[in-house]
Amino acid sequence: MVLLKNIHPPTEGVRHEQADTTAVLDGQRLGCGTLYVAETRLSWFDGSGLGFALEYPSIGLHAISRDVSAYPQEHLYVMVNGKLNDENEAEMAEKAAGDEEDDGSSSGGDDDDDEGVISEIRFVPTDKTSLESMFSAMCECQALHPDPDDEDSDNDFEGEEYDVEEAGEDRSIQG
Repeated sequence: MVLLKNIHPPTEGVRHEQADTTAVLDGQRLGCGTLYVAETRLSWFDGSGLGFALEYPSIGLHAISRDVSAYPQEHLYVMVNGKLNDENEAEMAEKAAGDEEDDGSSSGGDDDDDEGVISEIRFVPTDKTSLESMFSAMCECQALHPDPDDEDSDNDFEGEEYDVEEAGEDRSIQG
């Protein structure tokens, strides 16, 4: 099967555990198993103990998809930066580092190639009412792992938010 490894589910920092969840990677159904939204990573395991784990910095986007014209069932959509076929993330990172050295001198556009390659994972729970709590847990955990490239924009946003609140308080005092 695609990228499934014999690894252990997380035991600490689990914010949400969703049994009876089907994983679909780039259109290929991996089976039904349990999704773990943990503070350190997002993991999914089938009934036999095989599974995969995603580090939060590799997740470019996650959302609840209710558009049944795009996919026949409501699900948690996760877009991962990079291709996940037949290799786990650690192997992927090592390969990418090697590719940069090999391809960087000949193409010079390796960064553009990396940005364009994504994997789509759909987590389809049997219990559709759990989608909100799955999404919320992912938001909380992903916030624990900010993207170092976006650190400045995060600080700018927090500053703007604070300034808006401060400006509102000043008007109420003056008005």
